Amino acid sequence: MISIKDLTYGVDDEQGKKDILKSVSLDIPDDCFAVITGPNGGGKSTLAKVLAGVIKPASGSIVFNGTDITDMSITDRARAGISYAFQQPVKFKGIEVLDLLRLAAGDKTLSIGDACAYLSEVGLCARDYINREVDASLSGGELKRIEIATVLARKSKLAIFDEPEAGIDLWSFNNLINVFRHIKSKTHGSILIISHQERILEIADTIIVIEDGRIAKQGPREDILPELLGTSSAVGECAVKTQKRGDEA
Repeated sequence: MISIKDLTYGVDDEQGKKDILKSVSLDIPDDCFAVITGPNGGGKSTLAKVLAGVIKPASGSIVFNGTDITDMSITDRARAGISYAFQQPVKFKGIEVLDLLRLAAGDKTLSIGDACAYLSEVGLCARDYINREVDASLSGGELKRIEIATVLARKSKLAIFDEPEAGIDLWSFNNLINVFRHIKSKTHGSILIISHQERILEIADTIIVIEDGRIAKQGPREDILPELLGTSSAVGECAVKTQKRGDEA
């Protein structure tokens, strides 16, 4: 489905040029649930943004379903079947949730019933949100769930989620696990999630570990996860976060 070859990306800082991604090569096949994890600052979110077209790489190539999309805009990639859920969801003042779901689905006639079904799948009471504006009156967790509902409506071939658990309460986080399974089974596309959460790692087909801008490990969950649970500081952090959430609940 998507093939990344020798992808590099850097930024200028006070010390000069800083490489964030360093010759990253990766293949994600059709109908795959892949999770990218690793230490903070390792390049995970940057890779997600490059794949979605939010930022452009300095070099390397991205091929999606046989088409080179390296120079495609985020809009053209969306049309090609790639969706991206931001770590911090975007607000749309003046646009109601129903309108946003219709835009995502590419269907101006999307029924209220179908739109409500998408909201219900992400744990929102549809009648309380369908006519709300997607603005600052909504909490971060509400915005996050609405954004995930738009990904459901879009039925993308490749859905990219950057830390979807951020700002989500424990019940909704548990519900998200089922949402991801549903997206994969319904669209038969691939899901790529950036996450530290052990619960998400446990349902992945493939786990990719990025450290210092490079792929440190990748492979089937059953091969990579046991090693991570024993040695990875990133997944160690994840276990602590999961436990804290359980205690707070």
